[in-house]
Amino acid sequence: MSLAIQLGIIVGYLLLALAIGLLAYRLTDRTAEDFYLASRTVGTVVLLFTTFATLLSAFTFFAGPNMAYAWGPEWILVMGLMDGIIFAVLWYVVGYKQWLLGQRYDYVTLGEMLGDRFASSGLRGLVAGISLVWLFPYVMLQQVGAGTALEALTDGAVSYAMGAGLLTVFMICYVVVAGFRGVAWTDTLQGAFMLVTTWLAFAWVLVAVGGLEAATGTLGDSPATAEFLALGSANYTPQWMLSTAITIGFGVAMFPQVNQRFFVAGSKRVVKRSFALWPILCVLLFVPSFLLGVWARGLGLEMGESGNILPVVLNEYTPVWFAAVVVAGAMAAMMSSSDSMLLSGSSYFTRDLYRPFVEADLSDRREDLIARAGVVCFAVATFLASLYNPATLFELGDAAFGGFAQLALPVILALYWRGTTRSGLIAGIAGSQAFYLSSLFVPPLPGSYAGWTAGVVGMLLGAALTVAVSWATASTVADRRSRYFDISSDD
Repeated sequence: MSLAIQLGIIVGYLLLALAIGLLAYRLTDRTAEDFYLASRTVGTVVLLFTTFATLLSAFTFFAGPNMAYAWGPEWILVMGLMDGIIFAVLWYVVGYKQWLLGQRYDYVTLGEMLGDRFASSGLRGLVAGISLVWLFPYVMLQQVGAGTALEALTDGAVSYAMGAGLLTVFMICYVVVAGFRGVAWTDTLQGAFMLVTTWLAFAWVLVAVGGLEAATGTLGDSPATAEFLALGSANYTPQWMLSTAITIGFGVAMFPQVNQRFFVAGSKRVVKRSFALWPILCVLLFVPSFLLGVWARGLGLEMGESGNILPVVLNEYTPVWFAAVVVAGAMAAMMSSSDSMLLSGSSYFTRDLYRPFVEADLSDRREDLIARAGVVCFAVATFLASLYNPATLFELGDAAFGGFAQLALPVILALYWRGTTRSGLIAGIAGSQAFYLSSLFVPPLPGSYAGWTAGVVGMLLGAALTVAVSWATASTVADRRSRYFDISSDD
């Protein structure tokens, strides 16, 4: 009976998300721009929550509490505070400028904007190709998270493959049908649902264990747990904390599904309100979810075979039905990330690879059809890869954040420095990516430098290469460059 209740709650929620997508389909124009960006008409609440829900993934709900359980509560500072502030600043620095450019020139993707800025289809394809490479493991991360969560919640009655497949099927259905409008509407529901269920779980566990003192009282009783609570411990050096916050914050701004949201706002006021409210939402979600991981360490709970502590805490201290509701919230987080990634990945493929290199005179209607087919292909490919479960959730997410972060500084230079050249930008992007990939896959190369991760070092290398090569090739700057710097906030 308990299994039927668990699956009924989770499947019921997935069906509700699908119903919202079908409703959005009735209001969706059969054009590529509406499919990708909802015709640039998104308001403050929907923009804020669709961005919020898009970023809150298996990395947040499972990898974050796992890190807090293993290493200590400083993870709240890294994700809950530092990253919230960093991304809010980048939302203004990168996002607002992109919104201004998108309003004037109708850009849909980052690669399209940069390719037009430097009159280069090769640059456009490079940015899209790199983005799709790093998007693949992050979509896979959501499927891995869904599979492990349902397997743990149901004590193996639902296999890992069935859980990952369930998420994949529902994502394909409502993304293909509804496009960005449906994704944004379901994200708004899912963002609110995640906040409510996380705080309810926080309060329920707190009451069940006998209050805050009982939850935290045993954490400092031994030398091992005292180190666990020490700020700046061996696991959390200042360099590591800053490196992680920087690569995640800058990487988020370059994620395709986030970066495209810089183009969708209906007005300048919508953009500004959204980035101002962003840090508040981060704190409201990350603090309770990561504290559950910290408390599990003090309460003596074991991680279990799933490798995720959150289902263990819920199964131990909450009723079956409530644990299923919270896992449904986690599934909402995974769906709201994956659906947007699939949609953005499809647009990067059709707009920046297929259109310029395969079919230049692609009609709008045909592009819309290819985009929907691309969603299916990408989702199936990541699902098949997820069946091998090659790495932990943190490893998959951390690698993807670092890879996207390598794009950030060259892109910021392209947006604000008139002296940036096509050759400089290509050198900065390609050089930093090569360095970062080497640090991941070439064993003799170090993964950190004086405590700073290779992700941060690669970002600085990318900026230096962009500046140096741009100075050396200054005469090759495209004539169209000036129009990108004549746009003001009053336009």
